[in-house]
Amino acid sequence: MKFNKWFSKAATATVATTLLLGGGVQAFANGNDKADSTADSAFTQITRSDMLNIFKQQGKEKYEVPSFDASTIKNIPSAIGHDSSGKQIDLDVWDSWPLQNADGTVANYKGYNIVFGLAGDPKRGEDTFIYLFYQKAGNTSLSGWKNAGRVFKDNDKLLSNDPILKNQSEEWSGSATLTSDGHVRLFYTSRQPYDPNNKLYGKQTLSTAQINVSQPDGETLKVDGVEDLKSIYDGGDGKTYQNVQQSVGIDMDNHTLRDPHYVEDQGHKYIIFEANTGTETGYQGEDSIQNPAYYGGNKKFFTEEQQNLLQSPKKKGAELANGALGIVELNDNFTLKNVMPPLIASNLVTDEIERANVFKMNGLWYLFTSTRGSKVTVDAIGDDDIYMLGYVSTSLTGPYKPLNGTGLVLHQDLDRDDITWTYAHFAIPQGKGNNVVVSSYMTNRGLFPDHKSTFAPSFLLNIKGSKTSVVKNGILAQGQITIDPANDKKDNQNEYGKK
Repeated sequence: MKFNKWFSKAATATVATTLLLGGGVQAFANGNDKADSTADSAFTQITRSDMLNIFKQQGKEKYEVPSFDASTIKNIPSAIGHDSSGKQIDLDVWDSWPLQNADGTVANYKGYNIVFGLAGDPKRGEDTFIYLFYQKAGNTSLSGWKNAGRVFKDNDKLLSNDPILKNQSEEWSGSATLTSDGHVRLFYTSRQPYDPNNKLYGKQTLSTAQINVSQPDGETLKVDGVEDLKSIYDGGDGKTYQNVQQSVGIDMDNHTLRDPHYVEDQGHKYIIFEANTGTETGYQGEDSIQNPAYYGGNKKFFTEEQQNLLQSPKKKGAELANGALGIVELNDNFTLKNVMPPLIASNLVTDEIERANVFKMNGLWYLFTSTRGSKVTVDAIGDDDIYMLGYVSTSLTGPYKPLNGTGLVLHQDLDRDDITWTYAHFAIPQGKGNNVVVSSYMTNRGLFPDHKSTFAPSFLLNIKGSKTSVVKNGILAQGQITIDPANDKKDNQNEYGKK
C-alpha cells in the first residue's frame, strides 16, 4: 500500500486505512490537487466523481447493452414448477451462473454444461430457490436447457445440523466450481426470514455444499442429494464487514452479505462477495460526508459536490451507503480461514454492488459487479440506469483500477417494465482470445402473465488491458455461455472503436 505524505512512515497499513476511510483526513495530494482513492487506501473506492463521469460516458455504443428483438424472446421451456396448490406453472428464472473450472471457464461435466439459477413463483412470498439446468456441450439453443429441479430438499438445511442454516428461508445467488477430484461444489447465499418476533432479521450467510450429480442415461442429469452443507461466513464481529445486527433498527439501511464467487489463485481458495464495509474499514454514517476520499476529483469538486449532497434528498441514503466487494480465504475443506479487507467499496455512492465476479485473463485479474441506478445516491444517475462496473489488477487482492477510466463496462436505461430489460450481467471467460460471453436475465419477474423472467440473449464483450467494448453483431442465443473460438471473428474485428 502506498502512503500519503501526511502519514507517519511508522504508521501501519491498518492505521492508514482507518484514518483515510474512517473520515475526516485530507485526501488530496500536494501538487496535483487530486484525491486518489486507489493509491491512498488499502482498497479501491467507487467515488461520486466516478459516477458523474460514468454518466458522461453513457450512450456510447461500446458501453451499451445491445438492443434485443422482443418478438424473439421466449420463456425457458424447461422452467416448470408448481404453485402453492400444486398446479403446474412456468417459473421465473433470474440470477444464474455456470459451473466453472478453477480458471473461470465453463466446466464440461460428463458432456454437459451446467447452470445454476434462482427460480420461483413471484406471486408467492419467499419463493427463491436454486435450480440446476443442464445442456449438452455444444448445444446453444434455449430449448436445449433441461431442468433437473431444485438443488436442495426442504429438509437438507435441518440435516446439516448448522445453527444458521436451520432457519434458512430462501437460497440466493452464488457460484459453482468443478473441483479437481470431479465434484460439483456450490457456493450460495443462505437467507433467513425477516421475523423480528423471533429475532430473525433476514440475515444473509455465505454457504456451501457438494452437489451430487448423476447421469441415469445419455440424455439426463439428476441431483442425487447434497453433502457437506454448511455456512461459511455471516459478517462475524462487524469490524471488517457489516453484520445484520448492525443494520437492525436503522431506517433505509440496505444490509448485504451475499453472492459468493469462488476463485483459486496459486493454490489458495477464496470467495469474493457482496458486502458492506465494517466499523474498521470505513463505516457508514454522517462522518462519511466529510471524507474527500469518497468524492474523488479535486478540492474544488469536493467542496461543490459536498454542498450539493448536503442539500440533496439523497443525503440520508448517501450517509448509509457503504457497499463493498469483500474477500475471505478458505481452508481446503471450504471452511473460513481468513477474513481480508475489501477489494472495492462504494461509500457515499451506493449500499449495493452485486454479483461479484472475478477471473484472470491474459495475465490480469478482472473484477466485475452489477448495480442499479435506483440505489445510487448521485443525482445525475436515474432509477432506470443499470450498470456492470469493472476493475483490473495485476493481483487478485488488488489494488484494482477502474476499467475505461471510470469503471463503466455496461449500461442500460430501459424502462423496467420493458420485456427486454436485463440485469445481473455475468462475464464468462472462454479460455483464449480477448472476448468473453456476457449472460444475464431478461424481464423483471412477476410483471407479465405470459412473459417470465428468462435467460436473456448473451452477447460478446471484448477486453484488452484496461479497456472493454461490446462486440458489434455479437449477440448470441438466449442462455448461451460458450462460443466456438473458430467462429469468434478473430476475436477483435467487430469491437466498437479501436484501442
